Amino acid sequence: MTTIKIFDTTLRDGEQSPGCSMNLQEKIEVARQLEKLGVDMIEAGFAIVSPGDFQSVKTVAQTVKNASVVSLSRALKKDIDSSYEALKDAVSPIIHTFIATSPIHMEYKLKMKPEDVLNQAVDMVKYARSLCPNVEFSAEDASRSEPEFLYRVFEGVIKAGATCINVPDTVGYSMPDEFGALIKNIKENVRGIEKVDLSVHCHNDLGLAVANTLAAVRAGATQAECTINGIGERAGNAALEEITMAIATRQDFLGFVTNINTKQIYNSSRLISAITGVPVQPNKAVVGANAFAHEAGIHQHGIMANKKTYEIMTPESIGLPQNVIVLGKHSGKHAFEQRLKELGYVIDEQRLSESFDRFKELADRKKDVSDLDLRALVEMEQIEIPEDIELDSFVINSGNKMTSTAVIKMVYDGNRVEEAATGDGPVDAAFNAIERCIGESFVLEDYIVRSVTGGKDAQGEVVVKLSKGGKKVKGRGLSTDIVEASVKAYIDAINRYYYQKKMEG
Repeated sequence: MTTIKIFDTTLRDGEQSPGCSMNLQEKIEVARQLEKLGVDMIEAGFAIVSPGDFQSVKTVAQTVKNASVVSLSRALKKDIDSSYEALKDAVSPIIHTFIATSPIHMEYKLKMKPEDVLNQAVDMVKYARSLCPNVEFSAEDASRSEPEFLYRVFEGVIKAGATCINVPDTVGYSMPDEFGALIKNIKENVRGIEKVDLSVHCHNDLGLAVANTLAAVRAGATQAECTINGIGERAGNAALEEITMAIATRQDFLGFVTNINTKQIYNSSRLISAITGVPVQPNKAVVGANAFAHEAGIHQHGIMANKKTYEIMTPESIGLPQNVIVLGKHSGKHAFEQRLKELGYVIDEQRLSESFDRFKELADRKKDVSDLDLRALVEMEQIEIPEDIELDSFVINSGNKMTSTAVIKMVYDGNRVEEAATGDGPVDAAFNAIERCIGESFVLEDYIVRSVTGGKDAQGEVVVKLSKGGKKVKGRGLSTDIVEASVKAYIDAINRYYYQKKMEG
C-alpha cells in the first residue's frame, strides 16, 4: 500500500496567519510534538525573513531527529544561502525554493517574462542542489498557470536536480476534479516526474483544501502539505488531521496510508490552539468539541446500540479517551503521572512536579479534576517562558453600584511592588493596576474567555492579545476564578513581550 508523505507547514505557512505568531520556545514545543505525531517533514520557517525566523529554523533543525526539516526560500541566491546556513545541522535538511508561474503573478508581481521565470527556477534549483541533497521546488499559483508552461518549468527543475515538485493551489481556486486532472496531466506530460516526489499544497479559500488534496493524492500525488487545525494565510491550509483521518478511515476507498500516529492528533491540535490563542471551532471536523458529541435522541439511541451507527472513527483513534478517570485532592503523584501518560503527555521530572503542584491547587478548589482540566494544566507548563514579573496577590472590589478597584502585589525586576487602580469593571481595574506596577501601558487588542470544562466550578481560560511599539504578544491564564485567570493572562503576555525584546537583542 502506498505511503503518502505528510509535509507539515504549521511553523511556516500556519504561523504567517494573523494572530498565530510564535516565539522560539513555542516553535520548539510544536516541532517536538510534530515529531511525536510522525510527520515526514517539518517546514520550520522562512530563514531569510528575519533573524528570528533564521534562529527558529536553525534551532528546530538542531532539535528534530526523526523528520526532515525544511526552510522556504524564494528563487534567489541570498534566500537559498540563508536556508542552507540555518539547515546545515539538520539530520535531514530540505531547501524549499519557489517562484510564481501563473500569468497574473508573472506580469503583475514578478514583472518577468515566462522564459526568465523558467531560467531563474532552473538556475536556483541547480544552485540549491549544489548545497543540499534534497531540494523541493514550488510553482506558486500553479493551479492558475498555463499547463504547457508549467510542464516545461517542472521538466527543467527536475533536470536541475529537484527531488520534489510541489503543485500549490495558492489561492484556493481549484475544484477537486479540476485539481485532480491537473496532477494526472503533470504525471503524463512531465518527463522525469516518476523520479521525484509529487507534492500538493492547497489553500482553503473556497473550503476545498482537503478535498483538493485528496483528489490530488488519488490522481498520483505522493506528498500532502498541510497544517494542524488548518491554520494559515486567509482561510487557512488543508488540515492535517482531516487529511490523515480521511486516509485512515477510508483506506477501503483511497488505498493509502501515512506515517502519522493518529493518537497524537488531539494533543497536537490542543497545543496549537493553546500557543496561538486561536480556539478550534466546536463543529470542526475530527478535533472540534462536538466531533464526538451526540445530543439528538435518535443519535444517542443509535450510539448506545452500536457506536458505528453515528461514529465512523473512534475518539481513541485521535488520542481522545472515552473513559474519564476522575482525580481529586487525595490523588497521589503516581496516579497523576499515569493519567498524563494515558493522555499522551510524557514530561520530565521538573515539569511533572510543577504540574502536580498546580493540580493539587486546582483540586483544592474543585471536587473533581477532569481530563480536560489536566490537559489545560500541562499545556500551561509546556509553553511557559521565563518570568520577569510574578504575581504575589490581588484584591478586587467590585459591584453594580460602585467603581471597581484592584490592588495588585507582584515581584518585578526582583523588587516587590504594590499598586491600586480603578477601572470599568474588575478586569479593567486589575489590568490598570498591573500597568501601574511596571510603569508601562499596553493596548489590549483582544480578550477571550472560555470554559475548559462544564459546571459551576469549571476552570476558566483567558487569552489576551496585547500590542506595544509594533510588537504583538498573547498571554494565557487558567483558574476557577475568571478574574485571576485574566490577571495571569495579562502578566503572561507582558512576560512574553519582555522575552521577545530580549530575543531580538
